[in-house]
Amino acid sequence: EVQLVESGGGLVQPGGSLRLSCAASGFTFSDYYMYWIRQAPGKGLEWVSTINSGGDRTGYPIAVQGRFIISRDNAKNMLYLRMNMLKPEDTAVYYCVRDPKIHSASWPENLTRDFGYWGQGTQVTVSS
Repeated sequence: EVQLVESGGGLVQPGGSLRLSCAASGFTFSDYYMYWIRQAPGKGLEWVSTINSGGDRTGYPIAVQGRFIISRDNAKNMLYLRMNMLKPEDTAVYYCVRDPKIHSASWPENLTRDFGYWGQGTQVTVSS
């Protein structure tokens, strides 16, 4: 059974930093692209970052580029998101997501919760 368990969220002041972690189990972690996706209150799902199975290629939307860093440790089956210079608009539930296909990025045209496998999410609140 695929399991993804996020941790590391919390309350942080604007300009602060957090590191999210995602512990993966139930599958061969090093075979899959991984993503961080967030959902702000009252808003839709938003892509935050992508990392390939080997961990040597990453991608970010403009909204977080230069502030967030995705990484993975395939030996430990762990995915991370380092978030720097946090803004109030970064407030959201952050989800760790596994691609449904092995060794490929099968990003859908319209992202829904039906895509891939999701953790339970961790709340990040950026407020003074």
